[in-house]
Amino acid sequence: MNIADKKNLVFKVTFRRVINAGKVLAGYYFSKWTKKPYQWGMPVSIAIEPTTSCNLRCPECPSGLRSFSRPTGMLEESFFRKIIDELYKDIFYLTFYFQGEPYLNPKFLEMVKYASEKNIYTATSTNAHYLDDANAKATVESGLDRLIISVDGTTQESYQSYRIGGDLQKVIDGTKNILKWKKELRSKTPHVIFQFVVFRQNENEVEEIKKLGKQLGVDEVKIKTAQIYDYTQGNDRIPINEKFSRYKKTNSQFSILNSQLLGCWKMWNSCVITWDGNVVPCCFDKDAKHQLGNLQEKTFKEIWQNDSYKKFRTSLLKSRKEIDICRNCSEGINVFL
Repeated sequence: MNIADKKNLVFKVTFRRVINAGKVLAGYYFSKWTKKPYQWGMPVSIAIEPTTSCNLRCPECPSGLRSFSRPTGMLEESFFRKIIDELYKDIFYLTFYFQGEPYLNPKFLEMVKYASEKNIYTATSTNAHYLDDANAKATVESGLDRLIISVDGTTQESYQSYRIGGDLQKVIDGTKNILKWKKELRSKTPHVIFQFVVFRQNENEVEEIKKLGKQLGVDEVKIKTAQIYDYTQGNDRIPINEKFSRYKKTNSQFSILNSQLLGCWKMWNSCVITWDGNVVPCCFDKDAKHQLGNLQEKTFKEIWQNDSYKKFRTSLLKSRKEIDICRNCSEGINVFL
């Protein structure tokens, strides 16, 4: 995050949001101390899923594999506005992403604009295949604060080894379109990030992606370790260079580097909302197995303080190892290198 992006984030802070954040922080540490769940504020940030649809077939992603057991679909704009109207006074960060490609939702940028008008910091992640000239201009005009562009290769061969069905040139062209319209509209946003997830197939291209990002003029290049679902017996996607991996090899098996500390800050300051209104603990619950309530039936505040949430937070304070979505969690790992 550069200085301009930090200033932009600071501008989203209000007195009420600061007080709320203080309550959340106090509740979290008091909970860790007492080993009982206390939630004294509303979330500081939320993630909302625009869609489960995706144009690519990435093999470590349920959207790419078409492997969801939960319903798939598109977030309705009217439903989104209802959620934001309840939460905008307390939250200041909104991630417009969970599963799927956000730009496949035809109302995506209109929803971004609505959140931006509520003075919420907005961020999304995209494979950049839909950033044609018109969409790029509309993206800049929407007020989107942060745009993460996934580009996991500097050649078509390495890129498509994971981004199956993808076209690296479209990613580069889409990036150029965004940067062009930022300049023409004299906009400081969005903060454009090249995100490079390191696999064995592309680990030799880390320096090349940095050069490409600098050449194009993106604001930041982030090198990220990859989450691998089936890692215990080894996997041909796990990098050979251990500094690029979330996993360590012990004898013949692999284990996650995470020490699985008790508690989890995310359960007190944030949550994820699926396209159809299910509130789930975090982004590691990709199939929404741990549904804590639905916003079609209850208000967010009712769900945030309900017995299901209390029970889940209590289980985190006892042992994260017993919770399936926590076993491959990157909390505590330096995910970005």
